[in-house]
Amino acid sequence: MIALRVIARLLDYPDEALFHHQAELIEALESASEVNLRHSARLVNFIQTLFARPLLDVQAEYCELFDRGRATSLLLFEHVHGESRDRGQAMVDLLEQYRADGLELDSRELPDFLPLYLEYLANGSAERAREGLGDIVPILALLAARLQQRESPYAVLFDALLSVSGTDVAAESLQTQVEKEARDDTPAALDAVWEEEQIKFLGEQGCASAQQAAHQRRFAGAVAPQYLDVAQATTRSTGS
Repeated sequence: MIALRVIARLLDYPDEALFHHQAELIEALESASEVNLRHSARLVNFIQTLFARPLLDVQAEYCELFDRGRATSLLLFEHVHGESRDRGQAMVDLLEQYRADGLELDSRELPDFLPLYLEYLANGSAERAREGLGDIVPILALLAARLQQRESPYAVLFDALLSVSGTDVAAESLQTQVEKEARDDTPAALDAVWEEEQIKFLGEQGCASAQQAAHQRRFAGAVAPQYLDVAQATTRSTGS
């Protein structure tokens, strides 16, 4: 799964090391059989266009796109659990999954950081990689649709991931939903996040609800309501 490694690197924060290996990334894609010619060509064009720009400009755009607001966050559980307490347990579960497969994190990135998750999948079999991508297809499709709406070139990376997953979910199917969303990366929206929320005390009803929510900790089983229609409509392809 060479393409997953390349896309993981392209989705990570751009640095000088990345810009020094343009030729190697393109060469790797040429031998990546898991992506078809159309997606491979689009990935190569993305690399050439990105690396033709000043690094500082690319870094600033990356931060604006992925670090402002939650809509395009690369933290997977941000789209599933938000800031709920279930997110912590989901992190623990994912770390245990990494360790069970013989991997130990040596970075300060959170385990649900998408580039890290893609690196993990790339270290296994093609079947496991497709299953792992299938678990997050609703998130990938929604991110692709949001990036397309913002006319971001990063959208092609998510289109390629959807193709590798072997599913028939396309970002275009979510365009209507995305068009109705309010942007969460505006100054007003960002200020609202920092406003102090009203303190609420849980009674017995709240505790019962919290216990029920504790069972919703993983990708497919804990997809937020807005993703359910997409998840239920996903049909896994039988092709390679």
